[in-house]
Amino acid sequence: MLLTVALGLLAVRGHGRTTGLAEWSVGGRSLGTVFIWVLMAGEGYTSFSYLGAAGWGYNHGAPVLYVIAYMSCGYALGYVVGPTLWSYARRHGLVTITDMVAHRYGRPWLGTAVAILVTVCLLPYIQLQITGMGVVVSTISYGAISLNWAYFIAFAVTTGFVVVSGLRGSAWVSVLKDLMVIVTLGFLAVYVPLHYFDGYGPFLDRIVAEKPDWLTFTGHGGSGLGGSWYVTTSFLNSLTVVIFPTTVAGYLGARNADALRRNAMLLPFYNVLLFVPMLLGMAAIFVVPGLTGAGSNLALFKLVVDSLPAWAVGVIGVAAALSSIVPMAVFMLVIGTMWGKSVLGAIPRLAARPDRQKTAAQVVVVAAGTLALVLTYTEPNTLVRLSLISYEGMAQLVPMILLGLVWRRMTLWGAVSGLAAGGALVCWLVFTGHDPVWGVNAGAVALVVNLAVALAVSFWGPRTADARPDEEVLASDPGRDPDRDAGGDTDPMGGVVSGAVYHRND
Repeated sequence: MLLTVALGLLAVRGHGRTTGLAEWSVGGRSLGTVFIWVLMAGEGYTSFSYLGAAGWGYNHGAPVLYVIAYMSCGYALGYVVGPTLWSYARRHGLVTITDMVAHRYGRPWLGTAVAILVTVCLLPYIQLQITGMGVVVSTISYGAISLNWAYFIAFAVTTGFVVVSGLRGSAWVSVLKDLMVIVTLGFLAVYVPLHYFDGYGPFLDRIVAEKPDWLTFTGHGGSGLGGSWYVTTSFLNSLTVVIFPTTVAGYLGARNADALRRNAMLLPFYNVLLFVPMLLGMAAIFVVPGLTGAGSNLALFKLVVDSLPAWAVGVIGVAAALSSIVPMAVFMLVIGTMWGKSVLGAIPRLAARPDRQKTAAQVVVVAAGTLALVLTYTEPNTLVRLSLISYEGMAQLVPMILLGLVWRRMTLWGAVSGLAAGGALVCWLVFTGHDPVWGVNAGAVALVVNLAVALAVSFWGPRTADARPDEEVLASDPGRDPDRDAGGDTDPMGGVVSGAVYHRND
C-alpha cells in the first residue's frame, strides 16, 4: 500500500507546475501506448478478477465467459470509437463524457444531468471495490484485520492516492498491478490444477463426469443465463464499455489516436488471463463445496489460503488489492472531474479558473469515496441494489453519445426522451425480477426502446435551433497521427522522437 502511494507521488514529479484540471484528470493528454494499455486493462482486472469471476465460475459455470466476449468485442469497437472521442475532446478542450454531451447538444444542464446519472451508476462500483479490497485484506491477514478496518484502509489508500496523483498516478500504479496480476494468475493457473488434481486433464475429466451442467448454457442452477442472454449481454456490454466514463478517461489521456488503435489491438490478448479465475472457480467446487451467496466470491482465495504459505498468500493478496485500487481510483477520479467541470464548474468563480476546478474535483473525490464507505458500513444493500442496474443503466447513454456524435439529426429532445424511456424500462424490468426477460438481457430490451423513441422524437418531435456548423457539433475519425506522418517515431511511454530532439508534453 505504501509503494502504491509512493508510485503515485513519483508519477506527478515534474508535473506539479501544471495545476489545471486536464493534467490531473486526463494526464495532460500525454500518455503513450504502454500507460494507456495498462490503465485500460484495469477495466478488466479489478477485484472481480480474483473474487467475482471465480464466484461466477463456482455458481454458474459457462455463462461467466460473457466477460471475455464483451470485453474483446468492446476493444474492437474501441479501435474506431476511442480515436473519434479522443479527437472530439481534444479539438474542443473537453475532459469528460459529460462535457461531450453538453457540447454536442449545446446545453450545459444536460451535462449536469448526465453527471448525476453517471455518479449514481458508478457509486456501486466504488462500493464493490471497497468491499472486494476489504475482503482481500482481511483474508490475507488471516482475520487479524477486521472487515471494518479493511474497508477503511481501502478507502484511505485509494482516496489519498487519487487526490495526489490523478490519472497519471493510476497509470503508473497500473504497471505494477499488471505485472503482479500476470505473475500471480500465471502461477495459479499452473499450481492449483497440479496441487489439487494432478493437472488439467484429471480436473477437466472430473468436471465433465461429475458437473457437466457447469460447461453448458444455461449453466448450473437454472439461472436462465442461456444462449440468448449470452449474446445480448455480450452485445450490450461491448457497446457500453466504449462509452463507460472510466474507459473514456483512458481514451482522453492518450497522447495520440495511434496509441489508442495499438491499444485496441493489444488488449484482447490480456483477456486470456481471465480464463484462470473462471476455471479455478469451477475447480473450487470439488475442493471447498457448499459456498453460498457472497461466500462463493471467496472460492479462489479459499484455494490459495488453504494450500500456500503466508508469504505467497500475501503476494497474491497484494495483486488482488491493487486490482481494486486502480479501477476504484479511476471511478472516483471520473466522478470528481465530472462534478468539478460540468456541475460545480458552472459556478462563475470556478468557470474561468482551472486550478479551482481541480480543487473542487478533488473535494468531490473525497466526498464520493466517503459516501461509498459510509453506505458500505450502514446500508450495503442499497448500493447492491443499485449495482444491479449500473451497467444496463449506463447502456442507455449509447444513443445519446455514439449516435448523437455522428448523426446531426439527433435532437436534444430525441436523445433525452430515449434516455428517459430506456432508463425507466430497465429499472422496472430489473427491480421487478424480469432480468433476463424472455431469455434476453433486460438492458438490451430497454436499449431497443430507447433507440426507437430517440429516432421517433428526432424525426417527428420538436427541433431546437443550432446554427453551429457540423464540424463544431459532430465527431470524426482523426486519421493518422501527424507526428508519425512527418517521420517522427512515437515513444510508447508518451513522447515523440523527432530527429535528435526528444519532445514530451508536460
